Amino acid sequence: MEFVKMHGLGNDFVFLDHFSLTPEKPVDYPKLAQKLCHRQFGIGGDGLIVILPSKVADARMRIINSDGSEPEMCGNGIRCFARYVYDRGIVSQNPMRVETLAGVLTLVLDIKESEVQGVRVDMGEPILKADLIPVLSEVEPVVEQPLEVLGQTFHYTAVSMGNPHCVIFVNDYSALDFERFGPAIEKHPLFPRKTNVEFIRVDSPKEMTMKVWERGAGPTLACGTGACASAVAAVLNKKTERTVTVHLPGGDLLIEWGADNHVYMTGPAAYVFKGEWLGAE
Repeated sequence: MEFVKMHGLGNDFVFLDHFSLTPEKPVDYPKLAQKLCHRQFGIGGDGLIVILPSKVADARMRIINSDGSEPEMCGNGIRCFARYVYDRGIVSQNPMRVETLAGVLTLVLDIKESEVQGVRVDMGEPILKADLIPVLSEVEPVVEQPLEVLGQTFHYTAVSMGNPHCVIFVNDYSALDFERFGPAIEKHPLFPRKTNVEFIRVDSPKEMTMKVWERGAGPTLACGTGACASAVAAVLNKKTERTVTVHLPGGDLLIEWGADNHVYMTGPAAYVFKGEWLGAE
């Protein structure tokens, strides 16, 4: 089984191109993702991305987390997806439309001398209605609400970018027990489908720094939907302007919450290596 490894700011994925293939038997992608993404016994990655044909867009992206769960969307993953399908000639349109569980998204590739330099993604409108995020709250929008976990009270803002996010603003990372609170908040009863967790330090009206605990993957170097949700949360809390650079462990993303209420994410997509998986049953 041939594969390609890619990353967006260190958020890494194993890609399988099943666009034109018809497997002899149904593929158990959640089970396969757990094998392929294992960093000791597999290829290693935060998730598995499968390239599939679409009846409503230019191509369909299916992403499976390293634990076998299937999120609605992945911002870093879809930038890598766009570069892959364009470079392989699977999709020649630019802008291109990609089908995801969060809907059909439009992406614009920045191409210079036949090289994809970056990808700008129209991530759509942020979802702020509690039951659609989903989060168990009677307050809408869910801004700066108390959250008690492991004996400590945080204040969070809930946003969905097709997948749920819990954004918490902090002043100092040194006082944060990230590895303890990240998974506890991910599985908190307030979030019926669990949640991604972003801890944000605002550096200026145009910059902020993010640490993320991703639902189903744990700590990652970057989360595109998380950066988008955090930018929206920062505006709702009157902490930043509507265009902000988000500094993640793996690099920077430019996030714009436009006047049209759409959130736009711009960032890189890079290849790591390609090979053949020999562990297939």
